[in-house]
Amino acid sequence: MEDYEQQEIEFWRKLEEESVSRGAMLRRSAAAAFGLTILSSPAAAWAARGGTAEAMTADGIPLKKLIAAAKKEGQLNVIALPHSWANYGEIISTFKSKYGLNMDESNPDGTSAQENQAIRSLKGTSRAPDVVDVGPSFAIAGATEGLYVPYKVKTYKTIPKNMKDSRARWYGDYWGAISIGYNANLVKPAPKTFKDLLGSAYRNKVALNGNPLTSNSAVSGVFAVALANGGSLSNVGPGIDFFRQLKKAGNFIPVDGTPQTVASGQTPIVIDWDYLNLGYRKLYPAANWRTVVPSDGVYGSFYCQAINASAPHPNAARLWMEYLFSDQGQLLWLKGYSHPSRFQDLAKRKKIPAALLKALPSAKIYAKVRFATDAQQAAAKAKIAAEWPTI
Repeated sequence: MEDYEQQEIEFWRKLEEESVSRGAMLRRSAAAAFGLTILSSPAAAWAARGGTAEAMTADGIPLKKLIAAAKKEGQLNVIALPHSWANYGEIISTFKSKYGLNMDESNPDGTSAQENQAIRSLKGTSRAPDVVDVGPSFAIAGATEGLYVPYKVKTYKTIPKNMKDSRARWYGDYWGAISIGYNANLVKPAPKTFKDLLGSAYRNKVALNGNPLTSNSAVSGVFAVALANGGSLSNVGPGIDFFRQLKKAGNFIPVDGTPQTVASGQTPIVIDWDYLNLGYRKLYPAANWRTVVPSDGVYGSFYCQAINASAPHPNAARLWMEYLFSDQGQLLWLKGYSHPSRFQDLAKRKKIPAALLKALPSAKIYAKVRFATDAQQAAAKAKIAAEWPTI
């Protein structure tokens, strides 16, 4: 048995230990609302998992051959992957342990725009990123520009059609919904809706994760607020107007919400992804961080994985993709409070321990989530670029 196979067996064993019975961890109503088929017990998870590794890639390359080629390269370059983001810390450490590769992690707090720029500016060097994790509008732009190379992972067919490029130049890896996270020690009363944030109690307290001119997180925040204020997926104008009102009221602060600002109390309220806000509660218990997914604007978006067309370590890049879209990689994202793109396939094959779902907000709220199309993303990005500087 290869080392990577033994490591995966150990992963499933630990996941089994962490899981608990369905009845203790998940209400039947939540499961029904999400349309899930969930494992009835940890033992069933172990029995249902199947083999420990896929024999072939989608391109017909033996997985062992790809692993050997990646190990010969010896390294993978990633960019803009903070360890607190959707469980990337565990994802990265597990990958390194499994395959024995070194990883260069540049600009961990970078934006989607900076990821694409790194491909351009570092082209032909050994420091160029091998892979990127960018928002959909940035993925579309990068593919159009020729920054990415097509590649289909073994599990490509189980990725929803609306989450992948028709030429396999990029595809969605995980998704989340925009939420309001807040420091319960500093914020009273607790906000429940986006409109609540206009209240005088939140003066100098509300931040976004990034700038919508360069950040997919922030663009998605504008989408969510637009839905809550009479806008639509085709019209984010009311979202831009809302932030203008928020700034005029003195509530919106020009500080990007980050793990550091959350921990320090500099950003008492952050409009951000549910998986990030949910993760902060465990990371920073002193902040007493709470999270709500407002019912007045339930907006979701996914991030996309792509391989640099001139990657200095092309085999390691493909192995990384195979790992992320394997059952193991997808469940690691679920452990980080995000929804992996292959969620429905995992549920259908009874791969999801109930304990992982229990940590998420009620499935009823996610049933209301709305996603923008590629065209709506592009239109919103253009409108924000023209109007955001005037708020």
